Amino acid sequence: MLFSESCCGGEMTIGSLRGHITLKEDNEVILDLNGIGYKLLLPTSTYESVEVGSHETKLFTHHHFRENEQTLYGFSSRLECKIFEALISAHKIGPALGLAILSTYAPDQLVAIVEGQDVDALCVVPGVGKTTASRLVLDLETKFKKLNLGSAQLSSGTSKAVTNDLKDVREALLGLGYAAEEIYIVTKDLPSETETSELIKLALQRLATTS
Repeated sequence: MLFSESCCGGEMTIGSLRGHITLKEDNEVILDLNGIGYKLLLPTSTYESVEVGSHETKLFTHHHFRENEQTLYGFSSRLECKIFEALISAHKIGPALGLAILSTYAPDQLVAIVEGQDVDALCVVPGVGKTTASRLVLDLETKFKKLNLGSAQLSSGTSKAVTNDLKDVREALLGLGYAAEEIYIVTKDLPSETETSELIKLALQRLATTS
């Protein structure tokens, strides 16, 4: 377990945890470390990557303080954790909405959205309207530059095109009444260089098999 100094009144924060997942339910896990169970809230991408069992799992964490409440958020990579922290430091973006954004877009896709100022892509996320999305793009542009985050560092340069295709697919599925979480699961590994209409068909086939 890694501790670091917080700016919150000198509190010691938990920066990462390594242990065994003993419970996994509704994007929450219990991670057992030396007999102590830590409850963590995860974005869908991280939640889908961890399993209950005897093998060790390491999660990078954001330790969130609010009045008399403390909450741990877990991430599979330090990059994802840093992007979450950038999100929740933006105007009117709380932890729940930050998780929803990272449950909809992978880090490289989110960076491409910000670089392309694609406000409509952020509006796909439940709870994000046009005004919030416009403000968030501007906020994240500055924050990502400070973190030296750009599509050139995160991908081969195709992320913007892939993001546009995924945006079209996800908007179509949202219009059909599917939830953002189940849409993420069936679209997270869709093949690139495929027509949008074919991607929608493939996503619908996957949704049919999971329902």
